Amino acid sequence: MEYPKAEIGVFGGSGFYELLDNPREFKVNTPFGAPSSPVMHGEIGGRSVAFLPRHGKDHSLPPHMINFRANLWAMKELGVSRIIGPNACGSLQPEIEPGHFVICDQFVDRTWGRKDTFFDGPITTHVSSADPYCETMRGIAYDKAVELGIDAHPKGTVVVIQGPRFSTRSESKWFASQGWEVINMTQYPECYLARELEICYCNISLITDHDAGLEGIEPVSNEEVVRVFTENNDKVKNLLYAMIPALPAERECECASALEGASF
Repeated sequence: MEYPKAEIGVFGGSGFYELLDNPREFKVNTPFGAPSSPVMHGEIGGRSVAFLPRHGKDHSLPPHMINFRANLWAMKELGVSRIIGPNACGSLQPEIEPGHFVICDQFVDRTWGRKDTFFDGPITTHVSSADPYCETMRGIAYDKAVELGIDAHPKGTVVVIQGPRFSTRSESKWFASQGWEVINMTQYPECYLARELEICYCNISLITDHDAGLEGIEPVSNEEVVRVFTENNDKVKNLLYAMIPALPAERECECASALEGASF
């Protein structure tokens, strides 16, 4: 089947299942199985966009059951060269409050058992993840957030836990003691798989809670995550609608050549 071409992809997170006006819907086949849902195709600011809710349209997929490889491959199949990945996240630091956005520049992987590479052999390929997020996209995301009056942090490290359970108080305090800012369940391997496909990737973390590490604050609950994300959905969409038209047509970042010299 011939699919429509899209330049920019967006993965929707918890509570974020719609983005495009009057989209066309396509089921995309991949060598890794079915993506989380059909891909919605449309336009934002004159740019062709593919949208895919990573948990499925009805949030039927918990974090550890998402077929990340199929989701990324589906975007590649449509010609996507840049992906924006907004998601609901917890804060590990008191100055990063619910409702704030963090444009992450680093991740720490604490997951296990996830299919996290396209290179299972016979050619051994090692792709650098020293700087896993696209610097060009991160700069634009932060600048547009400031223009829109959104409380945004220009960088931060997200620690990715397996899920679906939330952290214990001790785990949360440990993560915070390392100086990490954000906690999430889906950033890995999503952002790294994009790098393996030489796709630029930008994370936008919408802070919904303070996890379980701050004294005097109730531990995170699923109800609270959904409530805060829903309240801030319009801010996420407004940022995407401002950011997408501002992305340059040509890519001059390292993401576009990530596979050079990576194979033996």
